[in-house]
Amino acid sequence: MSDHLMKTYARQPIAFTHGQGAWMWSTEGKKYLDGLAGIAVNGLGHNHPKLVKAIADQAARLIHTSNLYGVVEQQTLATKLCQLSGMQEAFFCNSGAEANEAAIKLAKHYGYKKGIENAQIIVMERAWHGRTLATLAATDSPKAKVGFGELPGGFVRVPYKDFAAIEAAAKANPDIQAVLLEVLQGEGGINVAETEYLQQLRALCTAKGWLLMIDEVQSGIGRTGKWFGYQHAGIVPDVITLAKGLGSGVPIGACLAAGPAAGVFTPGTHGTTFGGGPLVCAAAIATLDIMAEEGLLARADELGNLIRGILGRELSGVEGVRDIRGRGLMIGVELSKPCAELVAIARDHGLIINVTRDNVVRLLPPLVMTNQDAEMLATELVPLIKAFLKNTA
Repeated sequence: MSDHLMKTYARQPIAFTHGQGAWMWSTEGKKYLDGLAGIAVNGLGHNHPKLVKAIADQAARLIHTSNLYGVVEQQTLATKLCQLSGMQEAFFCNSGAEANEAAIKLAKHYGYKKGIENAQIIVMERAWHGRTLATLAATDSPKAKVGFGELPGGFVRVPYKDFAAIEAAAKANPDIQAVLLEVLQGEGGINVAETEYLQQLRALCTAKGWLLMIDEVQSGIGRTGKWFGYQHAGIVPDVITLAKGLGSGVPIGACLAAGPAAGVFTPGTHGTTFGGGPLVCAAAIATLDIMAEEGLLARADELGNLIRGILGRELSGVEGVRDIRGRGLMIGVELSKPCAELVAIARDHGLIINVTRDNVVRLLPPLVMTNQDAEMLATELVPLIKAFLKNTA
C-alpha cells in the first residue's frame, strides 16, 4: 500500500482489478464472491453493460458544469426519485454524510423559520449518519468520536424503537423540530424498525409539526425489496437521504423533501460545487431504469429470503448464534462474541463479507446475484461461522 495515503483505513491485505456480476478478481488473480457490494453500493454488481454504457456515453458528452446552470440530467433524476418516493424536491450532493448534513441543516433552518433559534433533532442509539462533525454528533459511536473535541449540539438521543422515549423527550424539550432515524440500521447491526413504531412516529411528527427524516443511505434504492425501506410501513416521511446504491459505485448523494420540508432551502442556504453533475446523474438514472427493467426489487426480496432461509436452517440451535435478521439484501447474523476475524477467514475462503458492531456478520450483496451465487454465499459461510464459534469457545 502507498506510503502517501493518509492512514484513515485499516485496509485488508487485498486489492481488486475487475469484477463481473457478483464476483471480483484480486491482483493475485483469485476469484471472490462479493457479499458486501462495496458496503451496499454496487447494487447492479460489477461491469453491468447498460450502466457502463450510460457512464461512458455521458462522459463523452459532458462531465461537469456546476450548479450555476441548469443540469438536464439532474432535473430528470429529481423527477424520477420524487415519483418513486412521494417527495417533492431534491438536493444532490456527493455522499451519504453530505446528504445527512443537508437534512440536519434543513431541520435547523425549518426551526429557525418558526422562530426557534436552536432547533433540536431526536436521534437514535446505535445510529450511524456519517463522519462530518454534525453527522458524527448525530451518530452513536463513541469510538468514532474520540479525539474530535466538542461536537455540534442540538441532538437528543433516545433508544431505537422506543416510542415512549420519544414522547418523553417531546415533553422535556420544546425546541425539538425533527426526528432522524434509519428504518433499518446498517452500521448499528442490521436492526429493523417495526411497522407500528414507524407509523406512530409519522403520526407524532404530524401532530407536533416536526419533520420525520429517514436516513435511507444504506437501505434505499431497492435493497430491502422496495425502493425505500420506509415504504414497508406505508408511510411517507418529510425528508429522506440517499447515497450508496443510488449511483451503483459513482459517488452521488441526495436529500429529498416533501410537505413542510419542501421549500425550506432557498438560494444561499445550502449548496455544492460537484453535487448532481451530469455524469453522476446519468449513472443514477441508468441505475433506476435498470432496476425497474430487471425487476431487482423483487429479486432483492427473493434472494434475501433464500439467504436468510439457509442461514436460519443451518444455524438454528447452534450455540453462540443469537439472531439472524434483516430485510431483503440487508442481512445480519448476530453472534454471542466479537467476530471481526471472520472477515479474514471468509476472505481466505473466497467470500467478501463484513462485521459490524463487533459481533454482527453483515451481508449486503449485489441485487443482481444469481440464486446459485446466493446459495453459495450462505452455504459456504455457515461452516465458517460454526468453526469460528467452536474454536473460540
